[in-house]
Amino acid sequence: MEIENSGRKQSGSPRRPGNPAWEPGISGNPAGKPKGARNRTTLAMEALLDQDAEAIIEKAIELAKAGDMTAIRLCLDRLCPPRKDRHVTFELPPLNSAADASRAAATIIAAVSAGELTPAEAAELGKLVESYARTLEATEFEERLATLEKTVRK
Repeated sequence: MEIENSGRKQSGSPRRPGNPAWEPGISGNPAGKPKGARNRTTLAMEALLDQDAEAIIEKAIELAKAGDMTAIRLCLDRLCPPRKDRHVTFELPPLNSAADASRAAATIIAAVSAGELTPAEAAELGKLVESYARTLEATEFEERLATLEKTVRK
């Protein structure tokens, strides 16, 4: 395949004339990097660290014990990483219809006001309630539509 591009011929190039972008779905390197292939530098660093990992850990602990704040932070981050979220025991009113979502939202807001939930936890619970309410709405809509279609067919 030969394409004229910028006044010179390119053999086998999937580029379009006058447009330097690649054709959609065509790679400049079809063989590409295999999935799961790791970076050579990363592999080399891991190999070096594997040889001396125990000595490095001992030194970090030694520096932490001596009061080196960076070493202390490093050790603490590994021993007890910051918690991303926590299990929340929280009772919501039953959600039997989409209309019940407003009661659930009010309960969540009251829990934030009382300090039982953080605003971030409340936001996540709110997303769950909203998603469940949309599911209930869709289910209710399908049921009404099925009933209506049965009525029309008679």
